Amino acid sequence: MSEAHARLQADIDAIRAEALEAASAVEREADLATVRARFVGKKGAFAPLMQALGRLAPEDRPSAGARINVARDAVEAAFESARSRLAEAALAAALERGRVDVTLPGRVVAAGATHPVQQVLDDLVDLLCAFGFELADGPEVETETFNFDLLNMPSSHPARDMQDTFYLEGGLLLRTQTSPVQVRTMQSRQPPVRIIAPGKVFRCDADTTHSPVFHQIEGLWIDRDVTMADLKGTLTHFLRMLYGPDRPVRFRPSFFPFTEPSVELDVWTGSRWMEVLGAGMVHPQVLRNVGYDPDQVQGFAFGLGVDRLAMIRYGITDIRYLWENDARFLRQFPTR
Repeated sequence: MSEAHARLQADIDAIRAEALEAASAVEREADLATVRARFVGKKGAFAPLMQALGRLAPEDRPSAGARINVARDAVEAAFESARSRLAEAALAAALERGRVDVTLPGRVVAAGATHPVQQVLDDLVDLLCAFGFELADGPEVETETFNFDLLNMPSSHPARDMQDTFYLEGGLLLRTQTSPVQVRTMQSRQPPVRIIAPGKVFRCDADTTHSPVFHQIEGLWIDRDVTMADLKGTLTHFLRMLYGPDRPVRFRPSFFPFTEPSVELDVWTGSRWMEVLGAGMVHPQVLRNVGYDPDQVQGFAFGLGVDRLAMIRYGITDIRYLWENDARFLRQFPTR
């Protein structure tokens, strides 16, 4: 064996030993590729060995080449073993981080509930639909035409001041009632019309029984020969179905520009009367405004304050409790 051949074999064994030690010392998978490249990359430690192989005598090259291949294979196997070791360690660490102690007590997940106002609203819609009314909807941002003018409230009418309206730019406003839905519906179809329009309405008003944003359901029944007796019978039966036959209810004369005659209905709360509903026969001018002939058709309209009805049902003394989002308060009203 020539001196060059012996020196090359010593270099092969040294590089192999160094590579195996480096592979076993790698602790992070991110470092593995860099360490491997030091030995088996294009410019790694094995590259000079291949150059030295070409300078050996022809008879020494086969054994030296075989020794280089065996050493390279051993180094590749060492780095593959290191890769498996690091992957298994990472998996074990992840499993440990996600380990569940089955002896710990379980977490109690609180069940959600329907808001008390929504519960009452759903009940009202179901009840009125059972009376033959159908649902109608409309925009919350309205024009003065639909919110006031077509409802017999021209620009000079004092009822506009009573509404405490939130005005927007461009002649728009937040609707003060869902009555515009009635107007839009009557303009789009011919009698008979029997609809209810539930939704949010907006007024500049706030105290224990009023909120700037509250919920209404307005109803409309237009047909031939609809009278005040139909209004009183329908609404009396409705309130008896809602609160039971023993709850005192009273009708009081009132004024609304879009109905004539007009009434308000109060319900006894146990300590006082609370207004819950306004109603009346649809004003002939409103019928004319939507293209109906008041000599041919008549009808009545009514509006319910959903939030106030919720207060009566649950004995709530301040409407603001409904919108403070106090979980202690809302937990008292589980979904039925």
